[in-house]
Amino acid sequence: MPGKRLTPATFFATVLGVGFIPGAPGTYGTLVAAGIYLQLPKSLFFGTGWYWYGLGLLVLSLVAVALSSVAEKKLGHDAPPIVIDEVCGYFLSVLLLPKSLLLALYAFVLFRAFDITKPWPVKVSQRLPRGWGIVADDLLAGVYTNLIIQIMIRIAPRFFGQ
Repeated sequence: MPGKRLTPATFFATVLGVGFIPGAPGTYGTLVAAGIYLQLPKSLFFGTGWYWYGLGLLVLSLVAVALSSVAEKKLGHDAPPIVIDEVCGYFLSVLLLPKSLLLALYAFVLFRAFDITKPWPVKVSQRLPRGWGIVADDLLAGVYTNLIIQIMIRIAPRFFGQ
């Protein structure tokens, strides 16, 4: 079994060690992502702010692939403590959507549901090599979440406090 020694890569891949909390590391990683989302300025969620948010998400996702690739050598293949992928997936869940507490909650629940159940092609994407497979499935779960919320917000905007 790979060594469990904490390195800079495992520290960041586990989101400052949050992934080592016993029980439901993916849920804890997503909670951290939701907390960060709620602290971000609203200006990132409309107009040109979306470009900066999208660029930041792209960079974070590429860094997550690299960190996850290194961390899985220490922690094992797609080890549960690696939760930086949940952060990326959650951030994609709220891309191009208005920022609100209700939206944060709905995105959290839907994202966790898709991440846990892994509908096609989420599960298949895990077969990608190294960190690509670790991050890709969460990004796809984020796409599903985002699409569902995009539809729901148009059908029932009051449900989202809009």
